[in-house]
Amino acid sequence: MSLQLKKDFKYSMVVPTSMGVRITPENGQPVHSSDTFKMQATSAETNVASISSYLGLPVKVLTTFVKGSPVAKFIKSNLRNRHMDYEGSDIEQGDPWGYRHQFNIADSGFGGRGPRVQNDRAGEVGRTLNAKDFDLERIFGKEGVQIVHLSGLIAALSPETSNFCLEVARSARKHGTIISFDLNYRASFWEGREKELRATFNEIASVSDVLIGNEEDFQLCLGIEGPEAGGKEISEKIENFKEMITRVKATYPNASVFATTLREVISANEHLWGAIMLHGDDWQVIEPRPIRVLDRIGGGDGFVGGLLYGILKDWNPEKWIQFGWATGALATTFLTDYAQPADEDMVWSLWSGNARVKR
Repeated sequence: MSLQLKKDFKYSMVVPTSMGVRITPENGQPVHSSDTFKMQATSAETNVASISSYLGLPVKVLTTFVKGSPVAKFIKSNLRNRHMDYEGSDIEQGDPWGYRHQFNIADSGFGGRGPRVQNDRAGEVGRTLNAKDFDLERIFGKEGVQIVHLSGLIAALSPETSNFCLEVARSARKHGTIISFDLNYRASFWEGREKELRATFNEIASVSDVLIGNEEDFQLCLGIEGPEAGGKEISEKIENFKEMITRVKATYPNASVFATTLREVISANEHLWGAIMLHGDDWQVIEPRPIRVLDRIGGGDGFVGGLLYGILKDWNPEKWIQFGWATGALATTFLTDYAQPADEDMVWSLWSGNARVKR
């Protein structure tokens, strides 16, 4: 089994997403005791795409904005700074209770005090993402895309975005674009919509080439039995993870790559970080090893971004997971939700454990 990258393309990667902003207290302090915050533009899907965009590959973001909003202007400027093209409608805010970009209110935690995150998504403009607002035939047929990365966060955000992700997957499949799907289960998104979303996720997974998720994602999104969620003594559960991935492969034979991260939290600033990947019949396992964490948010996205970058570079599969492990670890050393690798050498140095100064 192999992945066939398109040779005629404008974009290496396209990501549908709902952009928002994250506000974080300074110096690792809790939200409730802080009066000074840093604001950054964020989304899980652009976290993934940032690995490729910072390393020089052409990336496009499909999203939607609030017309005339200074927050939308801030987000657009951030995407340009991250070397990303973007396309999307500008939606009128309406009255003061109308549309806006979501707020992610988070502290980084410190030591034995874990991070806390509150998502404030009322009126989120990204919930309006609709296939009719994009010329998918142009994007996937005329321009050409090597990989489209879909996330369960967007697929479950609203009935409109569920249908949008289905249409994107169908168009990508039609035109030979590799489909990557990170399940990203969120209980609050699924409440009351379990039957509808299970059908949506099943269809996207059935046409995907790369399937990514943790033990909870595979069980709750696709109904695949797996190990207990929680990340304790994770090294001892590797065989259980392999058994789960084997069941996923049997259920979704179209996919040729299956991956999951392994994370055990020692403290807010020290994790054990590993990964498992199945490509065809070949297993790649990175046993969890200690990493130092400045801010954990975005580590999983960084892993996916690095793995997909390795695929786009047509490397040996062993390097896909190694690079993904390292870009995930790299993301946890940034205060942004996304890693900003200066070059590939920065990533490979982290993989090899070489933190010596470079002059």
